[in-house]
Amino acid sequence: MDIAKVGNVVEFHEGLRGKVEKVNENSVIVDLTIMDNFEQLDQPEKTVINHKRYKIIND
Repeated sequence: MDIAKVGNVVEFHEGLRGKVEKVNENSVIVDLTIMDNFEQLDQPEKTVINHKRYKIIND
């Protein structure tokens, strides 16, 4: 299992993408505001994703 680093963009939950702001032992905190359609999504600005639930898009 690859663990993201701060600054990586990750994809999770059916296409949502976010930029990693903090790496925890079992999860990462991501900023969703990098998505072009963020305003239409009705999502919080940041969320926590378990390491098992995301895929690293770029590093």
